[in-house]
Amino acid sequence: MLSRVADSLYWMSRYLERAEHTTRLLDVNLNLMLDESSTSAERRWHRALQALGHPKGVEFTGDPYALMRSLTFNTENKAAIVSCIISARENSRHVREQISTEQWHRLNSLYLQVTRPEMQSDMHAEALQEMAQPTEFLQSVMEAVHQFQGVTDSTMSHGEGWQFIQVGRYIERASATAMLLEAYHEDLWGYPERMSEGNEYLEWMGLLRSATAFEAYCKVYTADLTPDRIFEFLLLDEEFPHSLRFSIDSMQNALEAIHRESGKNRAEPLRRLSGRLQALLSYSGVDDILKDDVVAYLRNIQTQCRAIHEMIYELYVDYPIQAALAG
Repeated sequence: MLSRVADSLYWMSRYLERAEHTTRLLDVNLNLMLDESSTSAERRWHRALQALGHPKGVEFTGDPYALMRSLTFNTENKAAIVSCIISARENSRHVREQISTEQWHRLNSLYLQVTRPEMQSDMHAEALQEMAQPTEFLQSVMEAVHQFQGVTDSTMSHGEGWQFIQVGRYIERASATAMLLEAYHEDLWGYPERMSEGNEYLEWMGLLRSATAFEAYCKVYTADLTPDRIFEFLLLDEEFPHSLRFSIDSMQNALEAIHRESGKNRAEPLRRLSGRLQALLSYSGVDDILKDDVVAYLRNIQTQCRAIHEMIYELYVDYPIQAALAG
């Protein structure tokens, strides 16, 4: 596969996953505003920014609606939802011949929905105070991304191009989940006594909903929400699509399929990198992780994800012609 095609499919998928994750965090925290004190409100929004990697130029100044607008519509912020959708659509345009008509229509419709002029004016200060409107908009974006992912799986051949889409989706999801768990660490696992009395259940539920995991968790553990079980579920569950282990397993499976199809002899360093990360999650126990430095563990996962990303680029995107000929 041409490097430009692999690059565009990979980033199209990453940007859409990033947009969906940001949308979900905003939606969850807006809904939690109904049940919180001003102190917990400030802590939650600072934590949301931490979970998003502290986007450059974005700060919480006490107004959650201003923050929501900045993280949604401010196209000067490359991490904003609309910026991610614009970037995903631009990457899909570069590979229009590689994706299905249904994929293009779904993504183009989402792009037109979020960039229409009246959407900008509708989301100004007064309108944002009406809770139904921002949450309705956020829900529509999440549903559109889910529809695109479903259309991708059902209308695109599951060959090399589709595998690059899977790699992009799951490496982005793994990094996001690791940052989400790190953001919650201080309140839930680091210093639980700092949490205001009575807020524990809301905090735990908020974390699970931020990873679309509340119902799935309850099916495994019933409604008995405890920090250690939540951590174990979001980190190590091998069947839940938003757990770190599931994401890394899925990324590894896609990379192995790409290695087989491309036949690159130089893929061994990437195989070792991704295999090492997969083993870290496959053979870890939650008790041992919690006894050790949890933040260091989660940051190590993020570091390894970045190393895998760089190796993917070196191997499939920015490789020199001599290496390509050597195969």
